[in-house]
Amino acid sequence: MTQAAVADPDPLDRRLRLHPSVSLRPERFGALAYSFDTRKLSFIKHPDLLRVVESLDGASTVRERLIGADIAESRWPSFVTALATLEASEMLEPVGPAPAASTDPRVEPPSD
Repeated sequence: MTQAAVADPDPLDRRLRLHPSVSLRPERFGALAYSFDTRKLSFIKHPDLLRVVESLDGASTVRERLIGADIAESRWPSFVTALATLEASEMLEPVGPAPAASTDPRVEPPSD
């Protein structure tokens, strides 16, 4: 495995969430995203993209959210590009990988 492969995981396997300082205002075309920290305004130009952005919870991967939003796989590259743009403008923030399940038999899984 190359160094680049370790540094740049598949964007579909990343976990993202809306930055806490960002507010979304739904519009007919999608939504306006405003960051109270950076004072940037971004346009979310399609209702399907808005649906995906609203579903990003940091617990699920981008792939899981695209599947959950019933987005055709042929459209995924444009969504990945749009999400990367929103992340670069600090509208979305990355979340670390999900914690691995313990294999230690003495450790009980958390109860709901």
